Amino acid sequence: MKSFVVIGCGRFGASVAKNLCRLGNEVMVIDSSEDRIAEISNSVTHAVQADIMDENLLYDLGLSNFDVAIIAIGSVMEASVMATLAAKELGIKKVVAKAHSDMHSKILMKIGADKVVYPEQDMGAKVAHNLNATNILDFIDFSSEYGLVEVEAFNEWEGKTLKELSIATEYHVNIIAIRRAGKLILPPKSDEQILTGDILVMIGRSKDVEKVEKL
Repeated sequence: MKSFVVIGCGRFGASVAKNLCRLGNEVMVIDSSEDRIAEISNSVTHAVQADIMDENLLYDLGLSNFDVAIIAIGSVMEASVMATLAAKELGIKKVVAKAHSDMHSKILMKIGADKVVYPEQDMGAKVAHNLNATNILDFIDFSSEYGLVEVEAFNEWEGKTLKELSIATEYHVNIIAIRRAGKLILPPKSDEQILTGDILVMIGRSKDVEKVEKL
């Protein structure tokens, strides 16, 4: 389980926070809006109404204890920059910040943001899945029921064939391709042996895809 702090609970921030919490993580959200905090409070671990422009308050909330900070403030550049700076100064290992323009992005990167995103509508779920598990390289929602993931092969899978792994039987997802040394094996045969560094492209129901994420 990882710990995340999400600063800003607009559509994007709320979506990321809810999905991260649903995936079993500890999530604190901070927003100045009483209505937004009331709306999300039952969907996350902690919900705090606070002035995100109050730098001292961000320090007092103990942000240094979190693994990842998501700065989901896009429209107010000053608040976004200040929150990003505070997160970095507190030593949070990874800071992901939302930007609304190229200039905003450049500023955020210059002050230390580890990743800058330009979220579109309903992008929160994808970002949450990417942040939740280091072995998941990508997550794409095809519908509310099905998803596709790219998973880096686990050490215990190396040297085994796809038939021996029985991933479809055990995890209820199907391997539709293998990325290997910049090339794509599509479709892979059942006797294909997994090598170090292989990326397995899997498709399945979203609930089963999430189980693979938690391995």
